Amino acid sequence: MSDAPVRLSAWVHGYIQGVGFRWWTRSRALELGLVGYARNHRDGRVHIVAEGSRTAGEKLLELLRSGAVADRAGTPPPGRVDLVVESWEPARGDMTGFEER
Repeated sequence: MSDAPVRLSAWVHGYIQGVGFRWWTRSRALELGLVGYARNHRDGRVHIVAEGSRTAGEKLLELLRSGAVADRAGTPPPGRVDLVVESWEPARGDMTGFEER
C-alpha cells in the first residue's frame, strides 16, 4: 500500500450529530497527521474529508467504523455509527489543519 498523499471522502450515517462526533473525529485525524474537515449535513450525516497518507486514512476509517475501537485515551467514538461510505482520490493539497464545520 502506497503512502502517497490521498484524499478520503467519507459520509458517516447514524446517531452522530450533537454528541461530539465531529470534535472526536478532528482529534483522531490530527493524531494521524491528516488535514481536512468534518461537516454536519441537514439529513443527519457527517461528511468527512481528510488528506494525508493512505495508511492514516485507512486508520481513520477503522476508527470511524468501530465503536469498539477507542482512541489512545480509551475513548470510543461518541454516538452510534451505522454506515460509512468512502471514496478516494489523489490529494489536492488545498487544506491545512482539521476543521469542524
